[in-house]
Amino acid sequence: MALWDRLKESATTMQSQLNAKKNDLKSGAFRDASMAMCALVAAADGSVDAAERQRVAALIGTNEVLQNFPADDLQQRFNDYCQKLTTDFDFGKVSIMQTIGKVAKKQTEARAVIQIGIVIGGADGDFDKDERAIVREACFALQIAPEEFDL
Repeated sequence: MALWDRLKESATTMQSQLNAKKNDLKSGAFRDASMAMCALVAAADGSVDAAERQRVAALIGTNEVLQNFPADDLQQRFNDYCQKLTTDFDFGKVSIMQTIGKVAKKQTEARAVIQIGIVIGGADGDFDKDERAIVREACFALQIAPEEFDL
């Protein structure tokens, strides 16, 4: 199976797993960690360009699990996290990883945040090395073995 096909299949499987847990994923901490993860994936290469920001924002708006939250609230949080990364990537990344780490004790939410990162990163058909690396770092912040997600 080609890498592209495996990636699409993996993203589809993860989205299905997320949808099955939708009712368990309604906390404010999950919402914040998810938007933080989306911003990190968008900025994985060290910058957030307008096209990448738009693409990720569109994916957030159509993700079934994230529809537990008001779209304008998600958009605002995503933009705030992107702004932190744009202003000072390294400092912003530390702050955002702390936000992600707040769901570490709730393993359903923690795994869902990682799955969202993979789904968002792979949505364009190219879960590149920078995106994989940033999601792998988030695994460590959540005390999850990256190998669990083939990272």
